[in-house]
Amino acid sequence: MAALQIYALFPGTAREALGFYAEVFGGELSLHTYKDFGRTDGPADAVAHGVLHGPVSLAGADAAGGETSVRTEGLMLSLLGAAEPDVLHEWFGKLADGGKVVDPLTSKPWGASDGQVVDRHGLHWLVGYEH
Repeated sequence: MAALQIYALFPGTAREALGFYAEVFGGELSLHTYKDFGRTDGPADAVAHGVLHGPVSLAGADAAGGETSVRTEGLMLSLLGAAEPDVLHEWFGKLADGGKVVDPLTSKPWGASDGQVVDRHGLHWLVGYEH
């Protein structure tokens, strides 16, 4: 079954960013360089394609010359109900490390808990769960 997958282009930081997400969410990370794919439109050791398979799956690469890297204005990546509450709190804390908490992950008046964080690589996350 096909599902939406996040694919972000990073400004030369894909190896670091995807490694960070592997540390946050767990899972298996595979990285392929421009050299691996025979590409010459960027540094040979740049990431041409990387995929994290796990509880949260995402993919990305280093932006090639002329490509724009990730910006998430007006967009949040939702982890609402994606795991048990204690796991979501752990992920939120890890995403916040070196990033910016927009709204703390706390209980809200409508009977759920949620919060927002922009991580150190610029991705904006909405994390939460129903009570």
